[in-house]
Amino acid sequence: MSDNNQTNLSSSNPAPKKGRITVISLTLMIAAAVTSLRGVPIMSQEELTMFVYLIFAAILFLVPAALVSAELGTAFADQGGGVYTWVKEAFNKRTGFVAVFLQWMQNVVWYPTTLAFGAAAIAYIIDKPELASDGKFIGTFAILIYWISTFISFKGTGFISKISSKGFIFGTIVPLLTLIGLAIYWTLDGNPLAFNSIPAAQTEIAVTVNGVTEPRFIPHLSGIGNIVFLATIVLLFSGIEALAVHAAELDNPKKDYPKAMLIASVISFIILALGGLSVSVLLPYDQITLQAGVLESFKLVFAHYNISWMTNVLAVLVVVGCASCIISWLSGPSTALLYTAKDGELPKFMTKLNKNGIQTNILYVQGGLVTLLCALYFVLEDVSVAFFLLSSLTGALYLIMYMLMYLSGIRLRETQPNLPRAFKVPGGKYGMSVFGGLGFVAVAFAFVLCFIPPSQLPIDSPTVYTIFIVAGVFVFVLIPIVMSKIMGKKQTIN
Repeated sequence: MSDNNQTNLSSSNPAPKKGRITVISLTLMIAAAVTSLRGVPIMSQEELTMFVYLIFAAILFLVPAALVSAELGTAFADQGGGVYTWVKEAFNKRTGFVAVFLQWMQNVVWYPTTLAFGAAAIAYIIDKPELASDGKFIGTFAILIYWISTFISFKGTGFISKISSKGFIFGTIVPLLTLIGLAIYWTLDGNPLAFNSIPAAQTEIAVTVNGVTEPRFIPHLSGIGNIVFLATIVLLFSGIEALAVHAAELDNPKKDYPKAMLIASVISFIILALGGLSVSVLLPYDQITLQAGVLESFKLVFAHYNISWMTNVLAVLVVVGCASCIISWLSGPSTALLYTAKDGELPKFMTKLNKNGIQTNILYVQGGLVTLLCALYFVLEDVSVAFFLLSSLTGALYLIMYMLMYLSGIRLRETQPNLPRAFKVPGGKYGMSVFGGLGFVAVAFAFVLCFIPPSQLPIDSPTVYTIFIVAGVFVFVLIPIVMSKIMGKKQTIN
């Protein structure tokens, strides 16, 4: 955007209020953005083989992503813009726009999956658990939860941090600890462990020896379709970089931001590992659904001990956790996208801020897209398939952004070796090449898996599934490229 347009921007919008957040608040915001109970049933569907996938995801994705984004986030903390600034500095403005657009767009596609989890919880609150598999019910309440969360986010970053932090504690941590506690008590009380009764047909996670079916600890990979869930599990840790735009709001961003990321990474790993194991202990394999696996676990145990009303209480907390996750994400990628609007990569109306410094028009556009995507639940009969289909498209888009992020970290060590970096990936230039390269290979592999239908779900037409993902990726990558060229021509004419 030209200097004149930037001047107009500052004069036509209210001056944004600069909020301040603490390390604890940012830690909880990152943890809330990265991890929610939505990922727990995804893990539990892999039963005891989940730990192999978790270790793979942590070593090859979580650690490299946390290290590289911590270095880039602290190096450019004063400039803001998150991944847009990182990729722009490494390559050029257009590539930076593609990266942040994909980060934002995957977020838009991702919302319906998390919203479905919250909508399913509402079905349990009103004592109608069968509605958790009703697409029309899920779609309606997913849209409702999203817009309520959006209007809450208009209150500003300081308010967002308080709401998302408390929501994460009460809506994710409390239900998680309850789930773990129930699994422990269930086991000590002598009840059967669900993972010991996996159907023999599920050969990738169970093995039959002398007529007895036992859970596997190492997955049996009989075909590429068996490991497609790996891409989704990897992406359960994604988003570790999304709130880098708030680094400048810390008192000491170059010291506090890496600390917040480290703690949030540990919290995320623990949530997925212990939560997934707890569902596997409690819930039979054929009853695990991606949108309601956690709530079905609560329902089973509380009914067994004649305290079924507790399911409703936990369902309320799950809705709170879902909303806090949504609110955390609303303040991240959309803020980074605002920087591109100020840089002339988006139409000027996208730069509008309210009195609290929140990018209202970007969030309205985002809300329209999320509403359209939630309408998929109205037309697809199997909610789990719709859930996973959207998750796969989300993953494919996000993984492209991660590839650009890793390449940026490696390139900036070459092109800007003297750039002040309060936090550096261990090992100097070689260390960045190793961790960045490792992360790049891992996400590239996961990217390929996104196009292959999983063997664990009833996909009627694998061809249609793949075409949907390919078309979605093509369209969403093409949009920022075309938009950047159009805006560039407009600036030249002006």
